[in-house]
Amino acid sequence: MKFPRLLVGVLLASPAFAVSKEIQELQRDMAQLQDQVRQLKESQDRQLAALQVLVQQAVDNASRANTSAAVIQSSVQQSLKDQESKVVTPVVGLAARMDALSNDMRTVQQAVSDLTSMLSKLQAQLTDLGNAVKVMQAPPPPPPTQTSALSVGSSSSPDVPPMSANDLYNHASADRSSGKLDLALQEFSDYLKWYGNTDLAPNAQFYIAFIHYSQGDYERAANEFDMVLEKFSKNSKTEDAMYYKGESLLRLPGRKTQAADEFLELIKENPNSDYARKACSELQSLGRNCGPPRTGISKSAKKGGRN
Repeated sequence: MKFPRLLVGVLLASPAFAVSKEIQELQRDMAQLQDQVRQLKESQDRQLAALQVLVQQAVDNASRANTSAAVIQSSVQQSLKDQESKVVTPVVGLAARMDALSNDMRTVQQAVSDLTSMLSKLQAQLTDLGNAVKVMQAPPPPPPTQTSALSVGSSSSPDVPPMSANDLYNHASADRSSGKLDLALQEFSDYLKWYGNTDLAPNAQFYIAFIHYSQGDYERAANEFDMVLEKFSKNSKTEDAMYYKGESLLRLPGRKTQAADEFLELIKENPNSDYARKACSELQSLGRNCGPPRTGISKSAKKGGRN
């Protein structure tokens, strides 16, 4: 009896029995691990199923949103087309009417320009006719005395213009262009004497002043340019006369302040013209700004007229 018990004790204490026990524990641990893996897989499957449901819902929502966006886009495009048909057509019609009106205005402007030219020519012809009538109505001159007979041919009658307005102005312009300044000066003076109420009278006065300016007689040139501004209303030579009056004063000793005031007045009245830019350059060379003109300085301002 003691021997079997001892054998059992030996067997229990042997390494083989210890290994079998470790295997059993390992098997139990493996079974627990498999059970955890199974539970984890079941949980993952449930989460994936829920995620698939959410993804499907998102896809359905996106599809419905795309459908709604397509409907809205179609509606907006249709609305834009409707607005375009309502707005563009009248605008195109208005643009066509504006173009036609612009063409009509250009036609009217050209007609007014032609009419002005015809009136100018007619005025010159009327002046010539009036002078001819004066000559016809004048009493015959008395018989020349011996003294007057000696002067016959040396001078013409002071009451008779030398030629028509157009011919006289054209002769004066041609002589000025060819450098016959003294002759042109006399012819422009005669034009003002006989035809001082025509449209070309301001031009004749300006060229008289400009001839003096080109000859270096700046004092007389300034006075003659001032005549363009004082004697005649605003005309095509007004801006030229203002600029060259300032240039004439600028070349006279002690007259730079008056020249600056003339340039300032020119800039004030014609701020966007080429002469205004030139006047501004002259002012800057004098150390002045192109600002508003001072009052009560220039000769014409003292007269109460234009500079």
